[in-house]
Amino acid sequence: MNKIAVVTDDPGWHGARLKEALAARGFEASCISLAQGRLDVVPDRPPIVFPGFEDKLPVGVFVRGISGGSLEQLILRLDLLHGLEACGVKVYNPPRAIERSVDKGMTSLLLARAGIPTPPTWVTPSLAEALAIAQCEFQRGHWVVSKPLFGSQGEGVELHVGVDSLRALNPAGGVYYLQRYVGRCPAWDWRVFVIAGRAVAAMIRRGVSWLTNVAQGGRPEPVTLDALLARLAQDSARVLQLDYAGVDIMQDEQGRMWVIEVNGIPAWKGLQTVCSLDITELLVEDFLRRCEQVRSRQ
Repeated sequence: MNKIAVVTDDPGWHGARLKEALAARGFEASCISLAQGRLDVVPDRPPIVFPGFEDKLPVGVFVRGISGGSLEQLILRLDLLHGLEACGVKVYNPPRAIERSVDKGMTSLLLARAGIPTPPTWVTPSLAEALAIAQCEFQRGHWVVSKPLFGSQGEGVELHVGVDSLRALNPAGGVYYLQRYVGRCPAWDWRVFVIAGRAVAAMIRRGVSWLTNVAQGGRPEPVTLDALLARLAQDSARVLQLDYAGVDIMQDEQGRMWVIEVNGIPAWKGLQTVCSLDITELLVEDFLRRCEQVRSRQ
């Protein structure tokens, strides 16, 4: 049987759904952690080795999560994905695209250079610079959000309305990522899901405070995709060269739309609760189609 690797440290609902959808199409899926992999640069052996794939590489790899670690551990984990891709294995999303999207600073830069509306953002290792930037924003009547440069699900994200809270911040990795807050309080935003360059579904996320992430208590609600939301999400996924993406869009008090974040390893459990389309089925169809395209070129 053709074997697929699902990269995750916590298979849960997503892993179970992916396994079911892949099995229905004749593929056996195994959940693996990048922390379990190694490089074997020796003759006549697969150069990338995971438990269950010691003798043969998977026909495709679906990335559902990359665990944290030291700089060296992260480099190795990304090397494993790059190595699989170099060996002709389809990695979904591609490792280079994941690197772009997981780095909030690079995401902000690439979106802005492409003309996609994204809030003013600053990334600096200097506390003095961070305080000066924030003070200018406060004087203009804006609030400031600080985020870990690498992170997801709203963890470590803080809202600042004055310099005291920012001065007390212990920034992850010694780097300040500051972004103008363009939302409202209580907050709400859109999460738009893009697959193969097309926005397929969306939801509104209503927060209990200024955070909207479902993992932080945000409540998903159904919404009809309009042309502007779809275009912003599709353009954002294209700029970051993502096969699939979760794009977060917020509207300010003047009605202007802003792309806040682009997630290259998005969850879809919350979206599925308010969406009639089967998101897992759409993802697996696109994933297997891309696997076949890669194999046909070899």
